[in-house]
Amino acid sequence: MAKRKKDEEYRTFQDEWTEEFAFVEKAGSAVCLICNDKIASMKRSNVKRHFDTRHASFASKYPAGDSRKKACQELVSRVQASQQQLRVWTRQGDYNSASFAGTLAIVRNGKPFTDGEYAKTFMLDVANELFDDLPNKDKIIKRIQDMPLSARTVHDRSIMMANQVEETQVKDINAAPFFSLALDESTDVSHLAQFSVIARYAAGDTLREESLAVLPIKGSTRGEDFFKSFMEFAHEKNLPLDKLISVCTDGAPCMVGKNKGFVALLREHENRPILSFHCILHQEALCAQMCDGQLGEVMSLVIRVINFIVARALNDRQFKTLLDEVGNNYHGLLLHSNVRWLSRGKVLSRFAACLNEIWTFLEMKRIEHPELAETEWLLKFYYLVDMTEHLNQLNVKMQGIGNTVLSLQHAVFAFENKLELFIMDLETGRLLHFEKLSQFKDACTASEPTQNFDLHQLAGFTSSLLQSFKARFGDFREHTHLFKFITHPNECSLNTADLSYIPDVSLRDFEAELADLKASDMWVNKFKSLNEDLERIVRQKAELASKHMWTEMKKLQPEDQLIIKTWNALPVTYDTLKRVSIAVLTMFGSTYSCEQSFSHLKNIKSNLRSRLTDESLNACMKLNLTKYQPDYKAISKSMQHQKSH
Repeated sequence: MAKRKKDEEYRTFQDEWTEEFAFVEKAGSAVCLICNDKIASMKRSNVKRHFDTRHASFASKYPAGDSRKKACQELVSRVQASQQQLRVWTRQGDYNSASFAGTLAIVRNGKPFTDGEYAKTFMLDVANELFDDLPNKDKIIKRIQDMPLSARTVHDRSIMMANQVEETQVKDINAAPFFSLALDESTDVSHLAQFSVIARYAAGDTLREESLAVLPIKGSTRGEDFFKSFMEFAHEKNLPLDKLISVCTDGAPCMVGKNKGFVALLREHENRPILSFHCILHQEALCAQMCDGQLGEVMSLVIRVINFIVARALNDRQFKTLLDEVGNNYHGLLLHSNVRWLSRGKVLSRFAACLNEIWTFLEMKRIEHPELAETEWLLKFYYLVDMTEHLNQLNVKMQGIGNTVLSLQHAVFAFENKLELFIMDLETGRLLHFEKLSQFKDACTASEPTQNFDLHQLAGFTSSLLQSFKARFGDFREHTHLFKFITHPNECSLNTADLSYIPDVSLRDFEAELADLKASDMWVNKFKSLNEDLERIVRQKAELASKHMWTEMKKLQPEDQLIIKTWNALPVTYDTLKRVSIAVLTMFGSTYSCEQSFSHLKNIKSNLRSRLTDESLNACMKLNLTKYQPDYKAISKSMQHQKSH
């Protein structure tokens, strides 16, 4: 019994160890005041061995007795002061939350992590002047000084917030009935292929478009490479691929190849049909490339003249001076870019507005381009100006996040009807829809009334454009009834082929519920009200667009949100119909979100930040693109409070 009692005493902390060996007890462990190490077994021999072997210099400097006792008391006082300061910081404010807020602002503005120190310096300089008349100015400045915003801190906190957002995204996708993907690839400034993965899914009454990841492809960029990278990501994040409805791509062979394309490999892996859409914006851009044959010669000359003027510094300065002297509203020409959707139309419009000055400048430089004065060439040129303006209007109408496949399809079909009208307009010579061409024709007629214009050739160009539109968008035309179902369920009848793409939907239940819906005046009237609301939003958009009030337009209620709210209002007896409508609402009609992500990519990973790691880039991209607000206060509570060092 005496031996057991002695052992128990040796296994409990003894107060004299503090003065003898500079140890204190913390949370049931013996902790060294000098190096902060813990002793696993609380025995005097272990404590003494640690002190003698690790801190021999301390023992020789402060021999056993009063000198060591005093030194150990100072160490204890220092630890207590540190703990007290930590409690004061915790009461005064959450430095971690402030640091997270600063980090989020830095990342969302595309600034480098090192700007955290600059931001703190900026705040200190401003606070020193702004709060000069306040009695607690020193406290305010001290809190700013204590806020951690070093480059490493900003980096770590951005990754923490991105991880939290990703967890929320995956959680909501797993809770959603279905989701769809928009996929595209681009090359960054360091020549690394980046694979953008955007998901669209329903979360309550909201349809979300979220960037799941930007996956680096470090080798070849075949369909197998994209598929392997995506599947590794999907398995790591536990994405429910059995809920995947559709995939929208740019139509590249690596994406839609019959055997080895990404979509083909995905269908083979899932062993079921998955809808595939060729981005409607890319298809429209391909249709717009009318610059073949004679129209191609017109565009080619325009580009040569622009490059002669703009690409040479002296010519550019002299031409801008000429524009200023004659009072032209523009201050220069625009360079053409094949990859920019609206570039051709904007370049042609600016060239037309400066045509007289261009002709004068070329005469000054003794550069001969007689086509610029030929009526036949100018006729085609002004036709191209007006037609590209119409195409740009269509492209802008289809841009943006949240567009349903139905609205995108309607925009294309409406433009096809306009093309038929344009053909008639050219054949009759009215030119009501060709403003620049009409002005040029009137000016020529005024100077030479007997002059004839071959407008039938231009009508032929328009007819070729119409045929190009008719030949494309087959994947959208095929599912017209399925798309229309979301707004006119009482007027649609879907077949087995339409429903085969939607998992766990029974044709029997669908037909029975649809029959009930058509027989109910209450629910039929609800969808009539929905269409009236959609019409109202379209009118408001058109009015705001005519006034160039783009900011106000963004404040309007999204059409997809209005539609999903209507469907969610239906009782559970229409569950199958609701599942079909949500499946259609999640479908991407374009890869606009991917293109938007590449714009952010170009801004974030620039020439000055070309060494940005994949993890850091993905975190910055996610925080820039997400509509979720990171709950950094929750993250902060799980961390130790600390101030800047």
